[in-house]
Amino acid sequence: MTPHRALDRDGYATAVAANGNKQLAAGADLLRTGVIDNFATGGTNTGTKVFAPTKASKQQIEVHDKTGTRYGNQGTTVFAGAANRYKDAYALKTTDGGALILFSHTHTQTDAVAHSGLQINPGKDDRAWLHDVPRTSITYTFVCNDAATVPAKAEPSRLIGYTCARTDASGPPVASWSDRA
Repeated sequence: MTPHRALDRDGYATAVAANGNKQLAAGADLLRTGVIDNFATGGTNTGTKVFAPTKASKQQIEVHDKTGTRYGNQGTTVFAGAANRYKDAYALKTTDGGALILFSHTHTQTDAVAHSGLQINPGKDDRAWLHDVPRTSITYTFVCNDAATVPAKAEPSRLIGYTCARTDASGPPVASWSDRA
Protein backbone atom coordinates (compact mmCIF):
# COMPACT_ATOMS: atom_id res chain seq x y z
CA MET A 1 0.00 0.00 0.00
CA THR A 2 1.25 3.47 -0.86
CA PRO A 3 1.49 5.81 2.13
CA HIS A 4 -0.48 9.05 2.07
CA ARG A 5 1.08 12.52 1.94
CA ALA A 6 1.43 14.16 5.32
CA LEU A 7 -0.60 17.38 5.45
CA ASP A 8 -0.10 20.25 7.83
CA ARG A 9 -3.01 21.76 9.82
CA ASP A 10 -3.84 24.02 6.84
CA GLY A 11 -4.06 21.01 4.48
CA TYR A 12 -0.76 21.59 2.65
CA ALA A 13 1.75 18.87 1.81
CA THR A 14 5.11 19.15 3.55
CA ALA A 15 8.20 19.35 1.33
CA VAL A 16 11.32 17.59 2.61
CA ALA A 17 14.86 17.25 1.23
CA ALA A 18 15.04 14.62 -1.53
CA ASN A 19 18.79 14.03 -1.02
CA GLY A 20 20.90 14.03 2.13
CA ASN A 21 17.83 13.50 4.32
CA LYS A 22 18.87 11.36 7.31
CA GLN A 23 15.19 10.60 8.06
CA LEU A 24 14.83 8.62 4.82
CA ALA A 25 16.11 5.17 3.87
CA ALA A 26 17.22 6.44 0.42
CA GLY A 27 17.66 9.70 -1.43
CA ALA A 28 16.91 10.61 -5.03
CA ASP A 29 20.49 9.91 -6.16
CA LEU A 30 20.36 6.32 -4.86
CA LEU A 31 16.90 5.83 -6.37
CA ARG A 32 18.22 7.09 -9.71
CA THR A 33 21.13 4.61 -9.51
CA GLY A 34 18.69 1.79 -8.80
CA VAL A 35 16.43 2.68 -11.72
CA ILE A 36 19.35 2.86 -14.15
CA ASP A 37 20.57 -0.50 -12.84
CA ASN A 38 17.12 -2.02 -13.49
CA PHE A 39 17.55 -1.12 -17.17
CA ALA A 40 21.31 -1.83 -17.42
CA THR A 41 21.59 -5.16 -15.55
CA GLY A 42 18.04 -6.22 -14.78
CA GLY A 43 18.48 -4.91 -11.24
CA THR A 44 21.43 -7.17 -10.41
CA ASN A 45 23.75 -4.59 -8.80
CA THR A 46 21.52 -2.11 -6.98
CA GLY A 47 18.03 -2.07 -8.49
CA THR A 48 16.63 -5.06 -6.61
CA LYS A 49 18.38 -3.95 -3.42
CA VAL A 50 17.05 -0.38 -3.54
CA PHE A 51 13.52 -1.28 -4.66
CA ALA A 52 10.97 -3.80 -3.41
CA PRO A 53 9.31 -5.58 -6.34
CA THR A 54 6.52 -3.39 -7.75
CA LYS A 55 4.75 -3.32 -11.10
CA ALA A 56 6.98 -0.39 -12.18
CA SER A 57 10.32 -1.90 -11.12
CA LYS A 58 9.38 -5.29 -12.61
CA GLN A 59 8.48 -3.48 -15.86
CA GLN A 60 11.95 -1.88 -16.05
CA ILE A 61 13.64 -5.23 -15.45
CA GLU A 62 11.40 -6.77 -18.12
CA VAL A 63 12.50 -4.05 -20.58
CA HIS A 64 16.11 -5.08 -19.89
CA ASP A 65 15.38 -8.80 -20.21
CA LYS A 66 13.19 -8.71 -23.34
CA THR A 67 14.93 -5.92 -25.26
CA GLY A 68 18.38 -7.30 -24.49
CA THR A 69 17.64 -10.61 -26.21
CA ARG A 70 15.35 -9.57 -29.06
CA TYR A 71 18.06 -9.76 -31.77
CA GLY A 72 19.23 -13.24 -30.77
CA ASN A 73 22.66 -13.91 -32.32
CA GLN A 74 22.15 -11.16 -34.96
CA GLY A 75 22.85 -8.24 -32.62
CA THR A 76 23.09 -6.87 -29.12
CA THR A 77 21.31 -4.33 -26.96
CA VAL A 78 23.05 -2.63 -24.04
CA PHE A 79 21.52 -0.12 -21.62
CA ALA A 80 23.61 2.40 -19.66
CA GLY A 81 23.19 5.52 -17.59
CA ALA A 82 23.79 8.81 -19.40
CA ALA A 83 24.49 12.44 -18.52
CA ASN A 84 21.39 13.74 -16.76
CA ARG A 85 20.54 17.41 -17.26
CA TYR A 86 17.56 17.10 -14.91
CA LYS A 87 19.10 16.62 -11.47
CA ASP A 88 16.35 18.32 -9.47
CA ALA A 89 14.31 16.00 -7.26
CA TYR A 90 11.26 16.77 -5.17
CA ALA A 91 10.03 15.05 -2.02
CA LEU A 92 6.84 15.26 -0.01
CA LYS A 93 6.60 13.84 3.50
CA THR A 94 4.27 10.87 3.94
CA THR A 95 2.17 9.93 6.98
CA ASP A 96 4.51 7.02 7.82
CA GLY A 97 7.51 9.37 8.19
CA GLY A 98 8.90 8.51 4.76
CA ALA A 99 8.54 10.49 1.53
CA LEU A 100 7.21 10.44 -2.00
CA ILE A 101 10.17 11.37 -4.22
CA LEU A 102 9.87 12.56 -7.81
CA PHE A 103 13.07 12.52 -9.87
CA SER A 104 14.37 12.15 -13.43
CA HIS A 105 17.01 9.96 -14.97
CA THR A 106 18.61 9.60 -18.40
CA HIS A 107 19.70 6.32 -19.96
CA THR A 108 20.83 5.06 -23.33
CA GLN A 109 20.00 1.92 -25.27
CA THR A 110 22.61 0.90 -27.85
CA ASP A 111 21.57 -1.63 -30.47
CA ALA A 112 24.41 -3.05 -32.57
CA VAL A 113 24.71 -5.68 -35.28
CA ALA A 114 26.66 -8.82 -34.40
CA HIS A 115 28.83 -8.82 -37.54
CA SER A 116 29.40 -6.99 -40.82
CA GLY A 117 26.83 -7.56 -43.50
CA LEU A 118 23.95 -6.84 -41.11
CA GLN A 119 22.25 -3.49 -40.67
CA ILE A 120 19.62 -1.79 -38.51
CA ASN A 121 17.03 0.17 -40.47
CA PRO A 122 15.71 3.20 -38.58
CA GLY A 123 12.03 3.03 -37.68
CA LYS A 124 9.58 5.83 -38.45
CA ASP A 125 9.94 7.24 -34.92
CA ASP A 126 13.71 7.65 -35.43
CA ARG A 127 13.80 9.26 -38.85
CA ALA A 128 14.02 12.78 -37.41
CA TRP A 129 17.48 11.85 -36.12
CA LEU A 130 18.60 9.06 -38.44
CA HIS A 131 16.70 9.70 -41.70
CA ASP A 132 16.39 6.50 -43.76
CA VAL A 133 20.09 5.63 -43.49
CA PRO A 134 20.81 2.01 -42.42
CA ARG A 135 23.15 1.81 -39.40
CA THR A 136 25.58 -0.66 -37.85
CA SER A 137 24.57 0.55 -34.40
CA ILE A 138 22.10 3.02 -32.97
CA THR A 139 22.28 4.68 -29.57
CA TYR A 140 18.93 5.93 -28.34
CA THR A 141 18.76 8.41 -25.45
CA PHE A 142 15.78 8.41 -23.09
CA VAL A 143 14.81 10.95 -20.44
CA CYS A 144 12.51 9.47 -17.82
CA ASN A 145 10.47 10.76 -14.89
CA ASP A 146 10.25 8.43 -11.90
CA ALA A 147 8.21 8.35 -8.68
CA ALA A 148 9.05 6.31 -5.60
CA THR A 149 7.92 6.04 -2.02
CA VAL A 150 10.80 5.88 0.42
CA PRO A 151 10.38 4.60 3.98
CA ALA A 152 11.83 6.23 7.06
CA LYS A 153 13.34 2.93 8.21
CA ALA A 154 16.05 0.95 6.46
CA GLU A 155 14.03 -1.11 4.02
CA PRO A 156 13.57 -1.06 0.25
CA SER A 157 11.78 1.80 -1.47
CA ARG A 158 8.91 1.27 -3.86
CA LEU A 159 9.06 2.52 -7.44
CA ILE A 160 5.42 3.44 -8.03
CA GLY A 161 5.65 4.73 -11.59
CA TYR A 162 7.81 6.05 -14.42
CA THR A 163 7.52 7.33 -17.95
CA CYS A 164 10.24 7.64 -20.59
CA ALA A 165 10.58 9.56 -23.84
CA ARG A 166 13.21 9.17 -26.56
CA THR A 167 15.14 12.43 -26.93
CA ASP A 168 17.90 11.45 -29.37
CA ALA A 169 19.19 8.71 -31.66
CA SER A 170 22.54 8.45 -33.44
CA GLY A 171 24.84 5.89 -34.99
CA PRO A 172 27.28 5.23 -37.84
CA PRO A 173 25.89 4.40 -41.29
CA VAL A 174 26.69 1.00 -42.74
CA ALA A 175 29.87 1.12 -44.86
CA SER A 176 28.16 0.28 -48.15
CA TRP A 177 25.67 3.12 -47.70
CA SER A 178 28.28 5.76 -46.87
CA ASP A 179 30.34 4.66 -49.90
CA ARG A 180 27.43 5.73 -52.12
CA ALA A 181 27.05 9.14 -50.48
